Amino acid sequence: MYIHPFVRARPRLLAVLCVLPVACSSGAMSTDATDTLGPGKTTSTTASTITPVTDTDGGSESQSGSTAGPTTDTTDTGQTSDTSDTEAPTESTTEEPTGSTTVEPSTTDEPTDSETDTDTDTDTGGEPLTDEELMRAAMAGEYDPGEALDIIARRGGLPVYTEDGTYLFGCLCGPGVWQLAGDHDGWAGAEMAQTGELWAIEVSIFEPDGSIYKFYDGQDYIADPMGRRYGYDNFGEYSLVRATAPHLERWFDLAGYDLGPRDLQVWVPQDGAFTHALYVHDGQNLFDPEAPFGGWQFTQFLPGGILVVGIDNTGVNRMDEYTHVTDVIQGMTVGGMGDNYADLVELEIRPLIEEAYGVPDVVGTMGSSLGGLISFHIADRFPDSYDMALSLSGTMGWGSIGDGVNEETMIERYIAAGHRSTALYLDSGGNANTCVDADADTIEDDGDGTDNFCENNQFRDALAGIGYTFDVDLWHWHEPNAPHNEAAWAARLDYPLELFSQI
Repeated sequence: MYIHPFVRARPRLLAVLCVLPVACSSGAMSTDATDTLGPGKTTSTTASTITPVTDTDGGSESQSGSTAGPTTDTTDTGQTSDTSDTEAPTESTTEEPTGSTTVEPSTTDEPTDSETDTDTDTDTGGEPLTDEELMRAAMAGEYDPGEALDIIARRGGLPVYTEDGTYLFGCLCGPGVWQLAGDHDGWAGAEMAQTGELWAIEVSIFEPDGSIYKFYDGQDYIADPMGRRYGYDNFGEYSLVRATAPHLERWFDLAGYDLGPRDLQVWVPQDGAFTHALYVHDGQNLFDPEAPFGGWQFTQFLPGGILVVGIDNTGVNRMDEYTHVTDVIQGMTVGGMGDNYADLVELEIRPLIEEAYGVPDVVGTMGSSLGGLISFHIADRFPDSYDMALSLSGTMGWGSIGDGVNEETMIERYIAAGHRSTALYLDSGGNANTCVDADADTIEDDGDGTDNFCENNQFRDALAGIGYTFDVDLWHWHEPNAPHNEAAWAARLDYPLELFSQI
């Protein structure tokens, strides 16, 4: 059985991936029901530093933010063929003359920011403070800056657009003397004002659409740690004032259902227009080129019209959250909080995303390894809410890995439920000489297979046996001898994404 490790890598923290080996799954691929789709592709033609408990694959350090110097080259390196980042779909940009002006920080309250939600407890007995009012209060030393930035990041996002047509930038950047620099001023930089821990500045930016910016302390450039819109280029992560071209957006600290906070990385298509939304797990590994094994390189293969919601994992709790039942790994009982996680996705994250970006026509959920397992669990728990579930190298034998453990696996759960409307994609790399059930727990995971090869073959055949139809609502792909890591998943990502775009 293969289980892949991930450690949460928040945008303002350095994360190190630590791993430990566990036993692999086993099996031999059946060849009587497959034909070739291309090299290695088959489908049936029959009708912070944390060490996880168990891991099987190595990882690499990753750090968000760039320490490279300023650049006016906005070319994205491998993220998308469209590199002109522009306005976000839920916000509007004002046409103004070319150029920018630094505005001295103001301590006066401004009228309500039309871009900002007001459902918060930041009021002083009257109406709740808008994002602009909240930011100005923090700049005046009248409101805790950390709390103010957290609230704004959960609502309209940073930087804050004011009713006067300016932008308020703020950062808890740390020691030093900080400047704001970017496309708006030719990267000349303008010194920010300090109030306690807050560094802030008010600037008029006449062409905010696609305008890149960073903070600079005289030595290092960093992306806005709490900025809403961002992307990557040869110098690392950068921030965007506003954007209408395809770009990334970040939402912070989503929590609930007895689970800790995690961030969301959202890929927003051109002009915010989409018909499909795909909720993908291990979100910190989807877009960041510094993710383990180079990450999934998601946007290289992404068809148009798909909003991608990458949901970060929480490191050491990943194995608990991404599994529907408990199992015994290296002598320890772990897992079983999949219901909590599924509820968080369906009842907390989806409403937020649909309110911010709109309701799609088609919804899917996707992941790899345990992320593939939890994708199928979410679709099982909410069968009427997801049009497709997609799993790459899914750990489908979970519940029968440990000696003497015989919990219900996802294979058994889907067999018991019978045929349903959610379309299913599953795959694996690896290979096997034998797929056997030596311990009589009904799961063929006791041979010499790798990359969850046998369990996914068994699952494929079981789904076909209960009424799923190949190339209609069931797809399977085997990439012979592919390892269990992000590079291998990126190499075959184009196929499931294309299938999802056609649902």
